[in-house]
Amino acid sequence: MDKNNAILAIHPGAGGTESQDWAQMLMRMYLRWAERHKFNAQIVELQMGEEAGIKSATITVTGQYAYGYLKSEAGVHRLVRISPYDAGKRRHTSFAAVLVFPEVEDDIDIELRDDDIKMDTFRASGAGGQHVNKTSSAVRLTHIPSGIIVSCQNERSQHKNKAIAMKILKARLYDLRLKEQEKKMEGFVADKKGIAWGSQIRSYILQPYRIIKDHRTDIETGNVDAVLEGDIDYFIKASLQKK
Repeated sequence: MDKNNAILAIHPGAGGTESQDWAQMLMRMYLRWAERHKFNAQIVELQMGEEAGIKSATITVTGQYAYGYLKSEAGVHRLVRISPYDAGKRRHTSFAAVLVFPEVEDDIDIELRDDDIKMDTFRASGAGGQHVNKTSSAVRLTHIPSGIIVSCQNERSQHKNKAIAMKILKARLYDLRLKEQEKKMEGFVADKKGIAWGSQIRSYILQPYRIIKDHRTDIETGNVDAVLEGDIDYFIKASLQKK
C-alpha cells in the first residue's frame, strides 16, 4: 500500500488547551511537509478547541507514495515547552496521537452493508470562511460492528462529504483488517507499541534546551523550527531505513 494516498488523523491527549494547541502545531507541520513535496493535502474534518488548538483533524494527502512516507509518523508525539497558556510560565508536557491509513481503491474487497452504517448530518463548524455553511451538509458515519466513527465537513455538498467519509471509513476498515492479520503472524507485532500516552515515538523539547529526538532511531536535531515547518524527511528516512 506504500504507493497509495494517505489519510492522516491527529488527536490531542489529555491536557485540554495545551494538548489541543500541540495537535494544531502537528497539523501545520504535516501540511507544510505535504506542500514541500507538492502533495495535495486537504483537511476533510476539523474540530476546533474552545480556547485554542484542535480537538481532532483528518487530512487526506494525495500523491505518489504519500502513505509509504507518512506511515512512519504514526504514533504518539510529545512536546515539552513553557506553556503560553500558563500565567506562571511553567513547563508543560503535552501529547498528541497521529494515525495514518492508506487510502484504499474502490475495488478493494471491503464489505459495507447499509444496515451496519449509521449516518448523521450536522452543520460544518470552524473558524469561518467559504467552507462553513448554514445547512447540515457535514456528514458523520458510524460503523456499528467496529465502532469506527468518521466525519467530513470539507465540501458544501452533503453527497460529496458522504463520499469522502465512505472512502475514509473503507480505509480504516482495511487498516483494521491488516492489523488483525498481523496479530495472527507470530512475532510480527513484537516490536510495535500500541498508540497510548507514554509510548511516544518522538519528543519535541523547546525548553530548557531545544532538541527533537526520535526514540525509535535515536536520530535527533537541534533545528526545531525547521522541523515544525515540515522538514521531517530526516526522521522519515531513518525510520524507513531501520525497517
